[in-house]
Amino acid sequence: MPFENYLNLAQLVISIVLIVVVLLQTRGGDIGAAFGAGGGGGSSFRTRRGLEKTLFQLTIILAFVFVAMSAVSVRYS
Repeated sequence: MPFENYLNLAQLVISIVLIVVVLLQTRGGDIGAAFGAGGGGGSSFRTRRGLEKTLFQLTIILAFVFVAMSAVSVRYS
């Protein structure tokens, strides 16, 4: 199996995990408050704690890895 196939497979897996992590982040939030529609009562800017902070950091790391793997994939194609 060529190296490009391993890169494509890894990129596919990382993209699926990234989608799941982003969806897990937005599950707890009110979608109306995310777009600025009042009624939520709270501010959309707040301190992240616990699992929410971990998901946020994991999203940043996975996005960085995805972009880096995309650059490597382009280089080897």
